[in-house]
Amino acid sequence: MLRKENMKNQTREERSSVTCPRANPEMGDVYMKVETMARLAQVRIDSLATCSYRKSDPFKIGPWNWHLLIEKGRALSVRLFIEPSRLAREQPPIATFVIRILPSTGTRRSLTSQVFEKLMRNDEFAWTVDTALHGKFIIEVEFHDLKIVASGGEPVSIWSTEVSLQNQAQKGIAKCLSRMLEDSILTDVTIRLEDRVIGAHRAILASRSPVFERMFQHDLKEKLSSSIHIQDMSEEACRSLLAYLYGSITYEDFQKHRVALMRASDKYDIQDLKEACEESLLEDISTKNVLQRLQDAWLYQLSRLKRGCLKYLLDFGKVYELREEMTEFLLDADKELIVEMFEEGLNLWKG
Repeated sequence: MLRKENMKNQTREERSSVTCPRANPEMGDVYMKVETMARLAQVRIDSLATCSYRKSDPFKIGPWNWHLLIEKGRALSVRLFIEPSRLAREQPPIATFVIRILPSTGTRRSLTSQVFEKLMRNDEFAWTVDTALHGKFIIEVEFHDLKIVASGGEPVSIWSTEVSLQNQAQKGIAKCLSRMLEDSILTDVTIRLEDRVIGAHRAILASRSPVFERMFQHDLKEKLSSSIHIQDMSEEACRSLLAYLYGSITYEDFQKHRVALMRASDKYDIQDLKEACEESLLEDISTKNVLQRLQDAWLYQLSRLKRGCLKYLLDFGKVYELREEMTEFLLDADKELIVEMFEEGLNLWKG
């Protein structure tokens, strides 16, 4: 009797919060096709049993890929999330949207959420409806707006005429600059490597690097000879550096030459490239590269990369896997860096 009384007293909210284990997509889970048009995305559900879970195929709204997750327990949960990508990480959208549950026939009324506004990063957004749905229905997401924050300014809609024109103009400029570099159009300065000469444009180099700007403003040998000697980079790395300065570098080339680019960014004071390299080098620290990256971080004053390496070694205990390498590293490392590592380890031990 007591058990029955407790069950009667269970609130409706408590019962509706009961969830079911999600299906494993690798075990035959059904992926739903999403139809899109303009700012609308719709998925049709023919049937959805209690304790079931469906995931949609990716669908494109704006420049991002999205997914829907539909989960039915005692309540119906509609989840929206953005697919992980470099674009989603660097420019996560601020999405303004509503979610609707539409009947396939006219016998049921539709349900519409409030207007949500959310910065969409890697986490899911969920709208839960405490209702039982049977038979066929449609889940619809309507995006009222998608905004991005560019260069630390105010959020701007990707669908505004201003942004569209800016994007179109930027693509045109990047295409022109890339052609100027690749086809050596009206070059007025040469980059001299050990066994190769590459044509470039002093105005572009000077606008992207204060160091290059000083070379051409003062009566230095680079200005007088219209040439810059670079002996500490391979031809491929140097071409990747120029491609970055001209706005045409590929992700593959950046990844391949990011260490050389990081060193060049420090030498020529290219701060945005230095930040991009530091961010990239933080992403894949491992026992194979952590000591070299710690040394580079110290040498080139990359504070975030240095903290990341120390955290990996000390907080995660990887220093014990590198006993022999650490002995050799400590013999050659800067004394101030060794002191900082010791202090970091001492603080960890005290904590």
